Amino acid sequence: MPQPPSRRTFLRHSLLGLGVASAASLTLKADAQPTESSGGLGSYGDYLTNQGESIDTPPAAVESNPKWTATEPNILGPFHRERAPYRGKITPPLEPGTVLLIAGTLWGLNTRKPLPAVTLDIWQANAKGRYDNDDPRNPPAPDVFLNRARVLTDEQGRYEYETIYPGAYQTGPNVWRPPHIHYLLRAQGYQSLITQLYFKGDPHQTKDPFIKNSLIIQLESHQRDQTTYQSGTFDIILAPA
Repeated sequence: MPQPPSRRTFLRHSLLGLGVASAASLTLKADAQPTESSGGLGSYGDYLTNQGESIDTPPAAVESNPKWTATEPNILGPFHRERAPYRGKITPPLEPGTVLLIAGTLWGLNTRKPLPAVTLDIWQANAKGRYDNDDPRNPPAPDVFLNRARVLTDEQGRYEYETIYPGAYQTGPNVWRPPHIHYLLRAQGYQSLITQLYFKGDPHQTKDPFIKNSLIIQLESHQRDQTTYQSGTFDIILAPA
């Protein structure tokens, strides 16, 4: 009896089916701007106090920009951890939730070319909106990293990873953070970038004080071998130092 394909084979074939372009065909648009950074480490309350805002203040309207500008920054939040392992899967094996495949290209604004061999720190909540280090009474072991990893861009500036769709979580009275994935990038010759990736259509985005429209992407649903998963593209542009 033939053996079913491994998870790695399944994901590799799925990503190839998304139509990845070759490096020779990649050109950054002439009007592109650097991706914005997201701010400093700390609690959400501290961040809002420093910005002169209340935790209940609704987000200001974001003016739409018809041009592709640099990636905007977003807050670091209180749950980042350094030295996560390098791996292509953010979540632990058999993590509950909808499988999510994210891919993108990292660009340099000044060269308008892809940036190879750059490390992306990526971390997120699980499907229930919990981080591995959000309970001070039960911190994770120093060598245990759940729902976080580091990913390296390839020679074409591309990156990709597998994870699960993160859950929303509450940060204050009647205030919820919508599902999101954190990014931190440090590349030689470029400004460090702290930002977040959001997903189109989540109802919590209308009241989140940190949301930025340019960071919201559209997901596509796929069905393969009786398995349903979602995929999305998040390209990043770094400003020169």
